[in-house]
Amino acid sequence: MATINLVDSVPTQVTRPRRPAWLKARAPMGENYEDVYALMRDLDLHTVCEEARCPNIGECWNHRTATFLLLGDTCTRGCRYCAIGKGKPQPVDEQEPQRIADAVAHLQLKHVVLTSVNRDDQPDGGAHIFAESIQLIRERLPECRVEVLIPDFDGNWDALQIVMDAQPDVLNHNIETVPRLFRRFRPRASFEQSLELLRRARELQPSIITKSGLMVGAGETDAEVLEVLDALRASDVDVVTIGQYLSPTGDHWPIDRYVTPETFAWYKTEALGRGFKHVESGPLVRSSYHAHEHVPA
Repeated sequence: MATINLVDSVPTQVTRPRRPAWLKARAPMGENYEDVYALMRDLDLHTVCEEARCPNIGECWNHRTATFLLLGDTCTRGCRYCAIGKGKPQPVDEQEPQRIADAVAHLQLKHVVLTSVNRDDQPDGGAHIFAESIQLIRERLPECRVEVLIPDFDGNWDALQIVMDAQPDVLNHNIETVPRLFRRFRPRASFEQSLELLRRARELQPSIITKSGLMVGAGETDAEVLEVLDALRASDVDVVTIGQYLSPTGDHWPIDRYVTPETFAWYKTEALGRGFKHVESGPLVRSSYHAHEHVPA
């Protein structure tokens, strides 16, 4: 099992645990997969499915669903768990929302998830691109529900207001990990600021479904996972997702343990007992996995 040095700023991995059988996903292939792949290339769009190396890409794309990654493929932050490229991004593409709407219409989606890289170089963090994408999707496909998985906008609540004014159906912001690991796992972010964002979203649009997610197996304890669940419920979050952390490369934050399916089932029981309306908890769960099932019709 990996050893985490909780004193130094970077965790130290002595041995890498062997990936268990329950974490194996099918290789991506199939007619629908190829169609979605070609569509993303034709429209010059990015998906978090590809950029974050999601293990469920084959399943989701074969169901003709994808999580669109707005604002380019380069993030301005250096979170230690994430596979998305980091550095100085290209200028914001103001035509991207139109292409997003084209893709959603082509796929005839009933539920779409929009997320983005962090764009701390922008005054509004790119919030207007979220808003315009929501509006154009609604014009093209009014029956499509829109879920946004937003960054923290560096605490810019005016940017949050821009997104909320567009009235998404679901507001998702991932807490990712426990307070003890948070600042090393997510530099420049803060646990309390993420909770505040979720609380403010509820205040701005009381009827909205709020959602958050965390990854386990990064060095936290089960007791700390329950504390995060308590904090999310105290912030009136409706839906929570819990999945296994998978280190993208040897240079990223190391895996401390592989959490068993039985423990994930226990997390779900504990979360439902705390009053969450829906819980997805399993080794391959990601925040957008089966997203259309997280909200009532």
